[in-house]
Amino acid sequence: MLVILKQLTEELYAECDLSWERFARFREEEYEPDFFTEVKPYADELQDKLVRWKQLSQEYILKNRPKHIHMVQINNASDAFEQFVVQSFYIKTSKKRFFQSIQSVKYTCETFLRTLEAEPVD
Repeated sequence: MLVILKQLTEELYAECDLSWERFARFREEEYEPDFFTEVKPYADELQDKLVRWKQLSQEYILKNRPKHIHMVQINNASDAFEQFVVQSFYIKTSKKRFFQSIQSVKYTCETFLRTLEAEPVD
């Protein structure tokens, strides 16, 4: 479980940067994607990872009671992640708020990864 949880956390962290890059590129190109052919399929694929991450995170937190990561942080990161992935496709998204959401999720992922790295591998 620990290996999968680390991998999912790293993938979500990487998606933060991908979302920022997509947002910047679409803004520069003034590109408006089609919701049903581009945005929804992408968000749905990530949603499956996010659900699995939340489930494994909850199991880990309940079992290990880590000092620096709590389920409320996971839930908040998950909610923000769902929003900014979709927002990354739209050029009218507020740049400041979008950036802050990404930074918040990245911080949670970094904190969680440090916690997971301190654990022995199952």
